[in-house]
Amino acid sequence: MKSHMENPTSKSAILLIHCPDQKGIVISITEFIFKNGGNILYLDQHVDTERQVFFMRIEWDLQDFVIADGKIGEYFETLVARRFSMNWQLHFSDEVPRMALLVSKQPHCFYDILARYEAGEWQVDIPLIISNHTDMQTAAGRLGIDYVHLPVTAENRKEQELKQLELLQQYRIDFIVLARYMQILGNGFIDRYPDRIINIHHSFLPAFPGARPYHSAHERGVKIIGATSHYATAELDTGPIIEQDVVRVSHENSVEDMVRKGRDLEKMVLSRAIWHHLHHNILVYENRTVVFE
Repeated sequence: MKSHMENPTSKSAILLIHCPDQKGIVISITEFIFKNGGNILYLDQHVDTERQVFFMRIEWDLQDFVIADGKIGEYFETLVARRFSMNWQLHFSDEVPRMALLVSKQPHCFYDILARYEAGEWQVDIPLIISNHTDMQTAAGRLGIDYVHLPVTAENRKEQELKQLELLQQYRIDFIVLARYMQILGNGFIDRYPDRIINIHHSFLPAFPGARPYHSAHERGVKIIGATSHYATAELDTGPIIEQDVVRVSHENSVEDMVRKGRDLEKMVLSRAIWHHLHHNILVYENRTVVFE
């Protein structure tokens, strides 16, 4: 199956940077790009004044850039990054990441992702879907995506996680989306994909935990419901937050209304988080994110 991707007009390079805040950072980076024939397309920066940390995302056109793609990182490290003790990532706009979906039985996020994928809304490949149920297998088959059913029980959890990791390696997966995958992943699994596992859940935690949070919230008469997308970490549902949103509800809304609104919100919030990840808009620092728009 062909890659589902956007159609960029020209290739660009993207640098994500964080380092101790100090004088001369911006001019040193922009001068590096200018002197080597690059045209800056985007530049945004942020300074955390409490921690004295500088953050930047910068993107430039490579059409006339004199340094070969494979050497840009080496030159940047030598000429700029080392001087400022920078942590940096370099990406290219023509990269097509390989995304795997993990899904259980709730279909709303899963089908939203597949619709965006099929429409070519994202520059991404989805070669693999893993599930502990078979409910979504037909939809995956229609798009030619391999669907692997791995039932999970308390007794076989570790064994199945090892199989999942083997599949992710076999399919050369770059990042994972938990599209309402209702299983807790072990620390060993999460450690293999730091800041590369995107999760989604309602935002009732910690006030309304458990299997029926909407019912509990309805009984308390809550006035807003929300959704949170974050990178998965070893500590459950406390990873760096990528995207959040809320919608108002009232006494007129039933539990079913709240569930419907909540699921709509989950779809939108998760899709925004995936979009930011694909466009390299996210910098993670000390369990927080800087998300450049």
